[in-house]
Amino acid sequence: MENSEKIIVVPFDFTPIAFNAIEHAKILSLKQNATIALLHIVKKDVGIDEATVALEDEIQKLKTINPKTTFKGIVREGTIFKTINDVADEIGAIMLVMGTHGIKGMQKLTGSWALKVIVGSKIPFLVVQDPPAPNEVRKVVFPVNFKTENKEKLIWVDFLSKFYHTKIYLFGISSKGGEVDSRTKANLAFCKNFLSERNINYELSISTGKESLAQETIAFAKQIEANVIMTMTTRDIAFHDYVLGTAEQQIIANEHKIPAMVVNPRTDLMKYGYGGF
Repeated sequence: MENSEKIIVVPFDFTPIAFNAIEHAKILSLKQNATIALLHIVKKDVGIDEATVALEDEIQKLKTINPKTTFKGIVREGTIFKTINDVADEIGAIMLVMGTHGIKGMQKLTGSWALKVIVGSKIPFLVVQDPPAPNEVRKVVFPVNFKTENKEKLIWVDFLSKFYHTKIYLFGISSKGGEVDSRTKANLAFCKNFLSERNINYELSISTGKESLAQETIAFAKQIEANVIMTMTTRDIAFHDYVLGTAEQQIIANEHKIPAMVVNPRTDLMKYGYGGF
């Protein structure tokens, strides 16, 4: 759907974590002059009128506190696993900002549940746990391994860098022996060229190879006090991936509560060898 209005969708269930997501969305919306659409999902034929009134009440409070930010509310029947992406596609949203929390929240968005919501989205999710840190420079950890689709994340690095004073921390993933795969080296070279051509500030570090991709990435992000970890979902993700826990699932639900920007692989770019970069 083509839409001249820039819209950021925030799935909203009236929990504190959802309000944390709004705080992150506000930063993005002010930088992009975008509207924040609070999306509340109800079960079929249950409480639509009541939820609409409650949501509008919250929006009026938010408008009073944040006069420079535009809010609107959407209430839909459905499930979080389908309706969030359907609505985002329908209204032409540019990004989704979603809070994760434990089993006490109505939507019960743990790391694995959040991943099920994200898979299939055409636009990135910013998944958050805490309110945003008041940093001027946005430190973005960008893990790079041997997979070709690593390059797709660069589009969103460029996107963020148009609105923020960013520094990108390329984090090359090495093997258990500390060696860097030739394909990973090629991806790192591609990333460095991409960032240099666009005058985006970056720094390169290499993992030790002693822990998993997720563990080393999260530890590195904590070490540098990163604002965001950028990650890709697993292409053609299967049921056992959810059970065992993918790297992105661990990054989404990381114990340090560092926000994760999650991008889904695009098959349309894959078939052209990512020539659009």
